[in-house]
Amino acid sequence: MAAADAQRRLASEPWEPEAEIRVRMGIHSGEGILADGSYVGNDVNRAARIAAAGHGGQILVSETTSALVTDTLPTGVSLRSLGEHRLKDMRPERLCQLVVEGLPADFPMIRSLDAARNNLPTQLTSFVGREAELAEAGALLSKARLLTLTGPGGTGKTRLSLELAARAADGFRDGVYFVPLEPITEASLVPGTIAQAVGLVDRGGQDPVARLIDHLGARRILLVLDNLEQVSGPARVVGELLAGAAGLTVLATSRAALHVHGEVEYPVPPLGVPDRRGAADPDGIARYESVALFVERATAARPAFRLTSENASAVAEICNRLDGLPLAIELAAARIKLLSPQAILSRLENRLSLLSGGAADLPARQQTLRGAIAWSYDLLDEADRALFATLSVFVGGATLDAIEAVCRPGLDRDVLDGVASLVDKSLLRQIDAPDGEPRFAMLETIRDYATEQLDAEGRGDAVRERHAAWFLELAESSAGRLLTADNRETLDRLELEHDNLRAALAWATTPERASTGLRIGASLWRFWQMRGYLTEGLTRLQAVLAFPECMDFEDERLGALDAAGGLAYWQGDHVTSRVYYAEALETRRRRGDAGGIAESLYNLSFQYTFTGEYDEARALAEEALALFESVGDAMGVARARWALANLAYTTGRYRDARDLAGQALVTFEAVGDSFMTTWASFTLGIATMLDGEMDEARRLFGGTLARFTESADVSGYTLVLDSLAVHALRSGNRERAARIAGAVARLERITGTGLNPRTRSVFQYDPAELKTAPDTATAYEEGERMDVDAIVAYAQADT
Repeated sequence: MAAADAQRRLASEPWEPEAEIRVRMGIHSGEGILADGSYVGNDVNRAARIAAAGHGGQILVSETTSALVTDTLPTGVSLRSLGEHRLKDMRPERLCQLVVEGLPADFPMIRSLDAARNNLPTQLTSFVGREAELAEAGALLSKARLLTLTGPGGTGKTRLSLELAARAADGFRDGVYFVPLEPITEASLVPGTIAQAVGLVDRGGQDPVARLIDHLGARRILLVLDNLEQVSGPARVVGELLAGAAGLTVLATSRAALHVHGEVEYPVPPLGVPDRRGAADPDGIARYESVALFVERATAARPAFRLTSENASAVAEICNRLDGLPLAIELAAARIKLLSPQAILSRLENRLSLLSGGAADLPARQQTLRGAIAWSYDLLDEADRALFATLSVFVGGATLDAIEAVCRPGLDRDVLDGVASLVDKSLLRQIDAPDGEPRFAMLETIRDYATEQLDAEGRGDAVRERHAAWFLELAESSAGRLLTADNRETLDRLELEHDNLRAALAWATTPERASTGLRIGASLWRFWQMRGYLTEGLTRLQAVLAFPECMDFEDERLGALDAAGGLAYWQGDHVTSRVYYAEALETRRRRGDAGGIAESLYNLSFQYTFTGEYDEARALAEEALALFESVGDAMGVARARWALANLAYTTGRYRDARDLAGQALVTFEAVGDSFMTTWASFTLGIATMLDGEMDEARRLFGGTLARFTESADVSGYTLVLDSLAVHALRSGNRERAARIAGAVARLERITGTGLNPRTRSVFQYDPAELKTAPDTATAYEEGERMDVDAIVAYAQADT
C-alpha cells in the first residue's frame, strides 16, 4: 500500500539529528470533483480533515476505506479501531489507524473535537470556502480577547464562528463552549445561559456574573456567544466577564458591534461571486465560493445535479442576484429538487417568497430569507425603520448628499446619525467609491425587504418622486460636461449612478410623468452612446416617446427625438434614426427656429450619407451650413463642414475630405471642443489613409484612440480600433490586423456599436476573411479574448 510504503521510506531515511521529518496521512474513499486544476468536494474535505486529526508518522483511515481494504491488507499491515470521533465541520466518523510492522504504532489521542472539552454542535453539512476569512479572523482571535463577527442575517456568521472555534480549539485547553442566545432578549439572562452551557450548576444565592467569574477564573476557555443582537444591553455582562476572568476569550456573533473596550470587529463579507462576463464557463466559475456552495447544496438535494456549460450562466447569475449570501444560496439550491437553475433564476424577481423551505431543524428565521432579514428589522427603533425603508429607493448605493435630499423630508431624526446606526447594525454598507466620496448601499436581498416596508407605509410614490428629481438634476447638469476635455470624471459619475438613473427613468416611464422621462433620456443619451449602452438607451427612450402625452411637452420631446435618433444612428439603424430626426425637423420648421432647423438638417445628413443617398446627404448638409452661417453659429458651421468631409471621403474625394475636416478642426480646437476635435481628427485620419499617407494616418488614429481611451468612450475606440486594423492590413501585418479585428468584434457585441460596416465598405475591408484564414484565425481568436486595456496597449504599440 502506498501510504505504508511512504512511511517506511520516511522512517528509513538517514535524517540529521533533530531534523527528522514525520508526516501524518489520512485516507478516505469517495468522489473528487475536478475544478480549476484541483479536486474539491465533500469527500476531498473529509480526507483532509482525517489527515489533520493525526500525528506525524500516523496513518488514519476512514470507515469507508476500512471496509474496502480490510480483507486485502498485505502481510505486516493491520487496522486498529480508534472509535468514533467528531472532526472539524464533519459528522462523526469511525476511524482506524493503519498499523505497519516495524513502525511506531502508539500515538497521542488524535486531534478530534472530542480531544478538548466542548459542546460545539455537530454540523451535518460541510463548510465551504471562507479560507481567507478564517485566516483573517483566526489571526484576530489569537490576539484579541473579544472578537465580534458582524453582518446582516444570512451572511453565515454563526457557521463561520463554529468553524473558527473548531479550528482554534487546540489553543483553549479548558474548553470551547457554544452559547446560543437566539431566544434571549434580556441581558440578565445571559450569565445563566452561559453557566448552563459550561456545565456550572446553579446553587443559588450568588450573583450569576460573580459565580461565572469564579468558575472561569484563569481557565483558558473560549465562549462562542451566538446571536447577541436581540439582547438588550449585552455589553455590560460581556465586559464584566472579560475583566474578571483573565483566561477567557469571547467570540461573538451579532449584526452590530458590542462596543466593549478592547473589542475587535470583523465584518463577515458575502461569498465571492463570479464576473457575469465569463459566467458561461463552468470550470471558471466553479472556483468562486458562492458557486461551490450552490453546487454542493444542490448536489445534496439532487445527487444527479452537475454544473455544466448549459446551466453555468444561470448558476452564476443566481449567486450574483443573491449577493453571495450563504443562506440565500442554500435556500435557492434546495429548490433544485423541483426547478432547474434557469427556472430558479426566472423566479428570483420574487426572491423573498421563493427562498423559503430551509431545514426544519434550523431556527425559524434561518428557514426563509425573509425571516432572516425581518429578524434584524424587528430590532430597529421606529426612526431607523423609517430611514431603512426610505433608503430602499436607491439602487446600487448613494452619496450622503443624495440621501439627505431624498430621505430627510418626513423623517424625525438626523439622517447622518440614522445612516451610522444602520451601518452599525449591518443593514447598510459603506462602500468605497472611485472618487473617494463615501457611498452607502444595501444588499439587493435586503433592499427588496426594505422596499416592501416602504410601500406598506404608503410613502413609496413620494420618495420615488424626490429620488427622480435628484437624479434628473444630476443628468441635466452632467449633459453639458460630456463633450469637454475632462469628461472622464462626469462619465464615471454617471456610470456609478447608472442604476439609480435607470430606476428614476423607469419610475418616470408612465403617461403622467412623461416630461420627466423625456428630460432624463435626452440628458443621458451621450453617456449611453459613449459607454456602450446603445440598445438599452434607445429602448428606454422609445418607451417614453410612445406615450401620446409626450406631445404636450414639445421642447422635451424634441430633445428626446434627437437623442433617440442619435442612439439609432450609432447602432447603424439609419432607417429608425431618420424617422426620429425627420419628426424633429418637421417640428422645428413649423416653429421657424433657424438654428434648430440647421441642427436637424445636420443630423439627417449623416443618415443619407450612410445609406448611400449622396445627393440628398449633400443637400441637407449644405442647407445646414447656410443656416448655421446665417445665425452666426461658428460651431454649427464647423460641424456642417465635418459632415461634408465624411460625405467626401465616402464618395472618393479624399483631398476634399481632408480640406473640410482640417477647416472644421481649426474651429474645434480654437473653442476647446475636445469631443469634436477628436472626431474631426478621426475623419481626417480616414481620409489621409485613403489618400495613401499611412504614417500620418497612423499618427492621427493614435491620437484619437488615446483621447477616447482617456475618457473610456467605448463606442469611440471601437471605431478607431477598426480603422487601425485596416491600417495594419494595408501595412502588410495580417496577424496584427486579425488580433485587433477580433477585439473589435467583441467590443461591437458588447456595445451594440454598428457604424463600422459602412466605413469598411469604403475601405473595401471585410474582417470575416481574417477570422477564417489559416494564417490569421488564431490571432483573431486571441484578440476576442483580450480585455480593453490590453488591446488598446497593443494597438498603440509601434509595429
